[in-house]
Amino acid sequence: MWWRDGVIYQIYPRSFQDANGDGVGDLAGITSRLPYLADIGVAAIWISPIYPSPMADFGYDVADHAAVDPLFGTLADFDALVTAAHDLGLKVILDFVPNHTSERHPWFLEALNSPQSSTRDWYIFRDPAPDGGPPNNWLSEFGGSAWARDPVSGQYYYHAFLPEQPDLNWRNPAVVGAMHDVMRFWFKRGVDGLRIDALLHVMKDAAFPDNPPDPDFREGMNPYRRLLPLYSCDTAEVHGVIAGMRRVAEEFPDRLLIGEAYLPFDRLAAYYGREGGGVHLPFNFALIQAPWTARALDDLIARYEASLPEGAWPNWVLSNHDRPRIAGRVGPDQARVAAMLLLTLRGTPTLYYGDEIGMAQVEVPPERVMDPWEKRVPGLGLGRDGARTPMQWDGGPFAGFSTVEPWLPLADDFTEVNVQVEKAGPFSMLTLTRSLLALRRSRAALARGSYRSLGAQGGLLAYLRETEGERLLVALNLGGDPLALALPDGGPKGEVLLSTFCDREGEAVNGALALRANEGVVVALG
Repeated sequence: MWWRDGVIYQIYPRSFQDANGDGVGDLAGITSRLPYLADIGVAAIWISPIYPSPMADFGYDVADHAAVDPLFGTLADFDALVTAAHDLGLKVILDFVPNHTSERHPWFLEALNSPQSSTRDWYIFRDPAPDGGPPNNWLSEFGGSAWARDPVSGQYYYHAFLPEQPDLNWRNPAVVGAMHDVMRFWFKRGVDGLRIDALLHVMKDAAFPDNPPDPDFREGMNPYRRLLPLYSCDTAEVHGVIAGMRRVAEEFPDRLLIGEAYLPFDRLAAYYGREGGGVHLPFNFALIQAPWTARALDDLIARYEASLPEGAWPNWVLSNHDRPRIAGRVGPDQARVAAMLLLTLRGTPTLYYGDEIGMAQVEVPPERVMDPWEKRVPGLGLGRDGARTPMQWDGGPFAGFSTVEPWLPLADDFTEVNVQVEKAGPFSMLTLTRSLLALRRSRAALARGSYRSLGAQGGLLAYLRETEGERLLVALNLGGDPLALALPDGGPKGEVLLSTFCDREGEAVNGALALRANEGVVVALG
């Protein structure tokens, strides 16, 4: 299975490469940069939504699930991208948005015609509460009530996100059939996998009871957390929906399903499904949310490994389009250590575009904010624009991303932090990332080996990756002071394969390993 061995690279298409000079990235731009991605050594690209959309939520409000928005190009451009990627040995994963559509989707426009329209039951319409208000107290992820009133019928429709994103009714067999056909449409075009958006939300409790208050909620938190979403997401029935999607994927050889699910480990494990009937990889976002300490990370990894069902394959994510970049969370020095962590843990890593060069989280001025979440719930740091800024290819005008002002501002440091500069730098973040990716490809212990913690002490996190005949030690200094680690099992000899400073390859290690501040190393043990 290709996805067990390789690294997935996430592309936010608006921000990767603009080929037509309109300030927004597109499919032709992605295609032009595929040689770079093949060269650094990733196995697959995951492309966030490219569907026709009014862009209320930048593509996650889908108006047609089986087409390409002209902003990004055409279906022919997409087919050319898939062909070029496959020619370079790259797999292509596409975002699949089954929970909701755009309010401008033909299905929803028809549903609004009348309560008797042919697609009315494709969505979730409910009568008002006795007081005329929303049917229950469910909240939108993006702020406020999750119910919007249809002024014509007086009923309310449900939207887990924006009012412009009405939720589909997956209890209706016609919806199930239509969305399964969407999956088949893209698989037939050569797509190697689908990343399923908002998977937790697809099934709701049919009785629509009120959600209970969250006793841990405090003012200043995301207002969505006022309630525990017991009945509006992560219901038991979602697993039947996933099993149906898995059956569709298995109509095609070697296809991958990834599920977006922000959940504790004990609940996340269920998304692998019984007897392989779930998604192949329920996304594990724990590193995004974890305290950056050796003890916390050691405990997190152990709990995740212990939670996995038999035969399940782990996965790890450091950054994505919805959360602040890793360099913004831990700083540029620790971002190098974090890269080594991500790319040496057991399982499939997902690398977010720009993290391979250490792109920063950008402070977007209020007048340039684009994210609807930030606009609806301002002042709480929920905005996602800062993690979606244009890829920094070179130090020229607009960082080589476009020939015009991009849709989001560039980072102030783009003249120093960019692909062109870092390609030539023997100690750069890009050099480190390429070396880590090469090490994963050449060392079976990193690609498929077991994981064994050596514990955490102070700022030191250490673990072994082992296969028969190969033992690799990974030691990470998560602090700003030098540390020393005694080698395991009485101190066998070893050799440094890679340091996050890119300057110790081949160094002999005998009995103990010295780590500089903010340094990680991989050592082959004799």
